Amino acid sequence: MPELPSSPSKTAPAPALAAPAPTPEELRREPLPLRGRTALVTGAGRRAGIGYAVARRLAAYGAGVYLHHHVPHDAAMPWGADRPEEVAAAVREALGDPDARVAHGPGDLTEPDAPAELIARAADALGGRIDILVANHALSGSDGPLDAIDAAMLDAHWAVDTRSVILLVQAYARLRATAPPPAPGGRVVLMTSGQDIAGGMPGEIAYALQKGALASVTRSLATTLAEHAVTVNTVNPGPVDTGYLTGEAHRAVASMFPGGRWGTPDDPARLIAWLATDEAGWITGQVIDSEGGFRR
Repeated sequence: MPELPSSPSKTAPAPALAAPAPTPEELRREPLPLRGRTALVTGAGRRAGIGYAVARRLAAYGAGVYLHHHVPHDAAMPWGADRPEEVAAAVREALGDPDARVAHGPGDLTEPDAPAELIARAADALGGRIDILVANHALSGSDGPLDAIDAAMLDAHWAVDTRSVILLVQAYARLRATAPPPAPGGRVVLMTSGQDIAGGMPGEIAYALQKGALASVTRSLATTLAEHAVTVNTVNPGPVDTGYLTGEAHRAVASMFPGGRWGTPDDPARLIAWLATDEAGWITGQVIDSEGGFRR
């Protein structure tokens, strides 16, 4: 048995801290914690959506923001499409730093080359660098339970919900490796949907499969990107009221929250914006639930 260290002498000096404690000034919160940083938020084409709420929060914290949208997808959904120019204008109104930029552009992320092209276009619009990547986009619809899904459904969700996200992270990492200084710590935030909690999502097998893949790969991506001073986390926002349910179904979901209300887009947006700040610099490789106590 190895010998245990002897008790320290009463006269021995106290051990030095591994790092100095923060000064009082360092403890005070910066009102614009993302000033001088840049962000790409995908799936930010609707003012009722999570991507828009995230973009506004990042802009309010001082970041320049590029909003990605794919109007044909939203136009085919029951909620319909928004006007990208008006979405961008509303984000611009939230800017905390008047020198920060807000830009927007389309992208069909079913195309294999689209993720890298989007990263390049966004970086060009934001001064050559992207510090924060929020991969919020997803395919809605075209899904079903086990006995209804087919190869086309599985492939469609794979292309949008998983493949494009990994290719976005790849292009982002390559950009970060050659980013012009100064390049503060980078952030990647992915989105999942609680498919690993309680009863899962038996009515949306293709979607649950691909979102589960993102949750599973989070830690591997975090380890990979650590050498670039980038954290990677995944957020499960729980049910968020973005206009996809109405009537009795809407009321039934609301009753499953202890507070009696749905999540709003700004609920996960606050968490994601905080993960983008220096305060969250020691958090990586995590799948974080932001569900307001939702009871399945």
